[in-house]
Amino acid sequence: MKTKTPAAPKKSASKPAARGKVLSIETLASELELQRSRKKKIVHCHGVFDLLHVGHIRHFTEAKAMGDILVVTLTPDQHVNKGPHRPAFPQDLRAEVIAALDAVDFVAVNKWPTAVNAIKLLKPDVYAKGPDYKDTSKDLTGGITVEEEAVRAAGGEIRFTEDITFSSSKLLNRHMPQFDGPVAGYLERLRQHYSGGDIAGLVDSLRRLKVLVVGEAILDQYVYCNAMGKSSKEPILALQYVSEETHAGGALAVANHLAEFCDRVDLATYLGAKDSKEDFIRSNLKPNVSPFFVRKTDSPTILKRRFVQATQVTKLLEIYEMNDSPLEGREEDEFCGWLDQNLSGYDVVVAADFGHGLIGPRAVELLAEKARFLSVMTQINAANIGYHTISKYPRADYVCIHEGELRLDHRNRRDELKLLIQNQAKRLCASTVMVTRGTKGTLLYCATEGFSECPAFAIKIVDRIGAGDAVLAVTSLGAAAKLPPAVIGFLGNLAGAQAVTIIGNSASISRVSLLKSAEALLK
Repeated sequence: MKTKTPAAPKKSASKPAARGKVLSIETLASELELQRSRKKKIVHCHGVFDLLHVGHIRHFTEAKAMGDILVVTLTPDQHVNKGPHRPAFPQDLRAEVIAALDAVDFVAVNKWPTAVNAIKLLKPDVYAKGPDYKDTSKDLTGGITVEEEAVRAAGGEIRFTEDITFSSSKLLNRHMPQFDGPVAGYLERLRQHYSGGDIAGLVDSLRRLKVLVVGEAILDQYVYCNAMGKSSKEPILALQYVSEETHAGGALAVANHLAEFCDRVDLATYLGAKDSKEDFIRSNLKPNVSPFFVRKTDSPTILKRRFVQATQVTKLLEIYEMNDSPLEGREEDEFCGWLDQNLSGYDVVVAADFGHGLIGPRAVELLAEKARFLSVMTQINAANIGYHTISKYPRADYVCIHEGELRLDHRNRRDELKLLIQNQAKRLCASTVMVTRGTKGTLLYCATEGFSECPAFAIKIVDRIGAGDAVLAVTSLGAAAKLPPAVIGFLGNLAGAQAVTIIGNSASISRVSLLKSAEALLK
């Protein structure tokens, strides 16, 4: 018996039409000018719309009834603040799905982090938001107020739809989890105790802390190259220069991270007397960071130059420009004199010690004696490995340390990690110790509550440089404020997950992004 070949499935007639609705935002602006010339009333909706559900459909349907033409703009992938696992669907797919709805006339992917520039460009008559945005006190970003100002400036009005709402984040978390079992289980347990609003309240309580960062200023330079191949006459890799950029790293980066969460941050560091780069450094510190600089004779400001494969952000070679001999004489007197006079005035002192000559025995003694709450990190790097460990400090209230650094300090590769942590806490009289473990997350010890673990949340890793600095900054504040251990670990790992998506220290941790991530993960 001859088998009949099945007919090929018919192509959907709506698919090309739906895709035809998706325009660049510039093309959409031109299209709306044409529609306005035809006396059409323009309604604009904006959002992530990561998982299309009935709440979105009813929102669009109700918004369309407010005018003649409904346009929807989407938050681009790189600006979705829903956690390290989001968006679940890339922007092109999100746009195509929304364009398939009859109520929607045009769709565009926004180019900016917020809707404000899109509103200014598109000039809608009505900007429609869902009912959950009516209470502006619940808006973590303050974006609704700014969007409303932009709408009114463009001659339009903001209106709110009234139908049922659902949470894409909650639906994804419960029915399409992006994390594996242990991480999903951890988040489910955390949800039983904390909401996104709870986390936001605790983070807001940190704002009034007066913070000092003590540590080396480091300039991180990335020289992007394309590998051409091995030299024909010598066994070396030949590179073709593409571009370069320089970031404020080291203690500068730590201060900038802290400035996202605190109203005032001070910084004590040294600059090179020969090539200080002071103008660059001041322009790259946040406005609420106030620096105190010591000038180090016969030294440049520390610069770490990394040659990087441009297409993959793969580091090929690192060169340090620095004089890492200890401060001496007048320079040490000036630095230690400033510490002696000012340390006791801060709620939190963060020693971001990179082992490049700023914090010597005399400074360590002052930090241990006079800081009301002392947070310490002693980073191991190529210039100091084997010579620079946490044991140089006789006391610390909080220690943030990588597992490898802890084991090096104990000269112990194999013993139970918890035993080493407890020993470290006892040595330094530290009430809190956090050990970072890369993809294994963090292990936090509190003298009063014991151990708590937090898994890593990072899914996309662009660059690990600076991630430890971000974790140090956020968790130092949490430890000083005596936040619950589970919250300290959660915030620290969210900061780390955000940091590894950033090239080097090209940007600091965003408080708003961190809170939006927490809110989305805890739904």
